[in-house]
Amino acid sequence: MTNKQQSRKKYQGEKNNKERTMGKLIASVGKVLEEKGYSGLTIANISKEAGVDRKLIGLYFGTLDNLVETYIKGKDYWLSATINAVGYFGNAPEVGSRGFLESLLLNQLEDFLTNTEMQKILAWQICEESALMSEISQEREKMSALFFAFADKELQGKDLDLRAVVTILVAGIYYIVLHSAHTKSTVCEIDISTPEGLNRIKASIKNILGWAYNSVEEPAG
Repeated sequence: MTNKQQSRKKYQGEKNNKERTMGKLIASVGKVLEEKGYSGLTIANISKEAGVDRKLIGLYFGTLDNLVETYIKGKDYWLSATINAVGYFGNAPEVGSRGFLESLLLNQLEDFLTNTEMQKILAWQICEESALMSEISQEREKMSALFFAFADKELQGKDLDLRAVVTILVAGIYYIVLHSAHTKSTVCEIDISTPEGLNRIKASIKNILGWAYNSVEEPAG
């Protein structure tokens, strides 16, 4: 084996080891968050969970906040969904903003219902003042602006405050899921942990969007 081949093999091995270690650290953020809550997200706890030297957090991510931010961006449904929406908007699909919103909200409901790590992140976001979570929220708002810019063109001249409608629906999804997860009880006699209860909420999301959009449609001929 030549020196060049040995150097390449060594480099690839170091790169793979770094990627594996970074993956361990990112995954460990979720495990610590689930077991100890956001107050347990310390360098000591995360490095211990990952089984690596704590110095590697600084070496690979710079700061603890950067590591946590990397984890959250990988888990945040809205960030990933809005990023994927760029291509969708560019193609101006026939289903329009209503079809996109319906799919987005229903998928978010199902994802949030089963994603306990994301539930912890949201609880952290709304219960504790955090510069990191504030930055994440602001970035999410910037990404959401892509969708609303698309919807504004479609609904131009029509009296529909789509931002308010979406705000109420998103807040409702967050509340009913967190309520079910933390209290194991119903909301307005609906148990979202059952297929029947979940389907009722899904149907109502579709209905609310339908009512909102139908209210500003031009009357037939």
